[in-house]
Amino acid sequence: MVTIFRSDGFRFVIFQNDHEPAHVHVFCDGEMKINLAGPNGGVELIWADGVKRNDVRRAMKIVTEQQSHFLKRWQEIHG
Repeated sequence: MVTIFRSDGFRFVIFQNDHEPAHVHVFCDGEMKINLAGPNGGVELIWADGVKRNDVRRAMKIVTEQQSHFLKRWQEIHG
């Protein structure tokens, strides 16, 4: 597990032995899994467990802003 970014109480993680599609796990009070390259090229929420709706919105905004950086880190970790 590699923490690639921290912001606003969120921890953004990529698991080393994970699978496609490229995605991040976001930890706060709960956990979210966010696809980094959805069908339209943007980010998309895959699931959220124990996370407030407002926190989902805030995390999605951060992932959208950091999308290219997160995709680059995914490639560095998974080749």
